[in-house]
Amino acid sequence: MDAFEKKYPFVKVNYIRVGTAQMINRVITETLAGKWDFDVVTVLGMDALVKRNIFAPYMSPEREAFLDDFKDPKGLWTGVYHNNIVVAYNTKLVSARDAPKDYPDLLDPRWKGKILMDQRDYTWYGTLVKVWGREKAGRYMKQLAQQEPQFRSGHALIAQLVVAGEMPLGWVYDFRIETMKKEGAPIEWVDTLNPIVVEVGGIGLGAKAKNPNAAKLFIDFVLSKEGQQVVRGAQRTPSRKDVEPLVAKMDQSRLKLKSVPDEVENNLKQYANEYREIFRIK
Repeated sequence: MDAFEKKYPFVKVNYIRVGTAQMINRVITETLAGKWDFDVVTVLGMDALVKRNIFAPYMSPEREAFLDDFKDPKGLWTGVYHNNIVVAYNTKLVSARDAPKDYPDLLDPRWKGKILMDQRDYTWYGTLVKVWGREKAGRYMKQLAQQEPQFRSGHALIAQLVVAGEMPLGWVYDFRIETMKKEGAPIEWVDTLNPIVVEVGGIGLGAKAKNPNAAKLFIDFVLSKEGQQVVRGAQRTPSRKDVEPLVAKMDQSRLKLKSVPDEVENNLKQYANEYREIFRIK
């Protein structure tokens, strides 16, 4: 916000920062009540709001610098940052040579009972169903369930537990791993998964924005090279192609990325039920 207001001192930004679920629920609740006090929304899982007609299309000129996977084709949102869901491993317990390289490697008997998973990774599951098809994905997930993974709530907690050595492997966001590595933590991540499922944090113009021109100016700034460098400075992974990531290993051009499809977001309850049934999560 400071960088934007410094560049455009005639625009004052008032913002509310809360968690993803809180933000989505707040926007939905307020708009249903006829309260449209926001000009811009930025949050993970934009499609949950798109289907409720929360956004107006805006084709920012900055959108050309973003992968198609990181923007809505109708201009309803564009990615600001993204979280890559990857396999992390404790480097004191697992060598780079022995670390799993792709999904099938997690089915090796050596990892039975030694994998930490998020108990609500529904979008990860749903994306793999869409990419692989139901038959392949269903077969794989059932085999993975037989590996007796342990479940916890939140990728941040899982990262901490992997570092602590509670489990050698865990599904974690890559940016968090890189932050922990800078602090000397014994953790690394696998960059050869195909695909790496990506959760995109997007930005969209409110359908009933009271300050549409200022809102568009803000969106343009956030998506600009300068704005995306600010995102990187906040230790997030910028989605713009020509802005360097936190580390070279995270360069989107060298990773096989797949963002969560609209269909998965729009049918999340179905995928959540399937995920919990396969892995017997109560």
